[in-house]
Amino acid sequence: MKAFTIQEINNVLLGEIVGNYTAKITAPEQLEVATNTEISFIGNKKYEKLWHDSKAGVAVVNQDIAIEPGENRAFIKVKNADLAMSQVLELFAPPTPVFKINIHPTAVIDETAIIGAGAKIGANSYIGPNVSIGENCTIYPNVTILDESTIGKNTVIWPGAVIRERCHVGAHCILHPNAVIGADGFGFRPCPEKGLVKIPQIGNVIIGNGVEIGANSCVDRGKFSSTVLGDGCKIDNLVQIGHNSKLGRFCIMAGNSGLAGSVTLGNGVIIGGSASIKDHTTIGDGAIIGAGSGVAGDVEAGKTMLGYPAVEARDALRQWATLKRLTNNPNK
Repeated sequence: MKAFTIQEINNVLLGEIVGNYTAKITAPEQLEVATNTEISFIGNKKYEKLWHDSKAGVAVVNQDIAIEPGENRAFIKVKNADLAMSQVLELFAPPTPVFKINIHPTAVIDETAIIGAGAKIGANSYIGPNVSIGENCTIYPNVTILDESTIGKNTVIWPGAVIRERCHVGAHCILHPNAVIGADGFGFRPCPEKGLVKIPQIGNVIIGNGVEIGANSCVDRGKFSSTVLGDGCKIDNLVQIGHNSKLGRFCIMAGNSGLAGSVTLGNGVIIGGSASIKDHTTIGDGAIIGAGSGVAGDVEAGKTMLGYPAVEARDALRQWATLKRLTNNPNK
């Protein structure tokens, strides 16, 4: 079991130790359930009140904390407790699953595939013709990578993920279990003779560097060209990204949200959980779409939108306040 002194942890965080704590720290834990050998964090002043009843021996806190740690307890003061706590979690992270051999004998690898130095491929994975896998990639069991796809170096693909033909995944990406890259876009047209005719989806998906895609999420291939995710995008579990959508750099999409076809997101856009975005919509840089919102038109850069249909946040809050008053006072 890993254990560190407070000074060893602070050597990583480079913060200021306040108080006195001499025991070894055995694990990180949330404030309400931590024991006296565990470290927690206070990322907002409104949670200061929880420290008194917490049993945590140490907390990583923001510099503006107003309380004292108390006897035989300590704080590590930092500029950003949330970011610092991510470093603490890295210190205590258990090892990832072990590969006894780099290429499992049950993996099926086409003779034309190129496998980079140090790459690991797990049991029952399939690597198709003309696939290129970069250096030090980790492909866990039961992954499928179809013809002419490319995977950048140091990318990790967890079990059950599927990368369909001609799709390209950048370096330092993470694809979680059962993520699907390059499924057909949802395209059908009415036909008097056949009912609905499937529109062929002949494009692909291009994913930038440092992208993370959650479990059971799907990025559809383009109808004509490419569905594109820019560098650093973070996609939660159970997210749908429709064909020919274009995401800028460092976009975030929370669980159960979805983009219809040909949606464009600028850089740094945040899409809340269960939000839905209409096809051919453009959302500008830094815009925020609140959870559960439905966006039916373009959104200017920097705007925050709420509601269904989504309107600017201040307008939505005003509408909700008015509705609440009418509900509470039906005669007025």
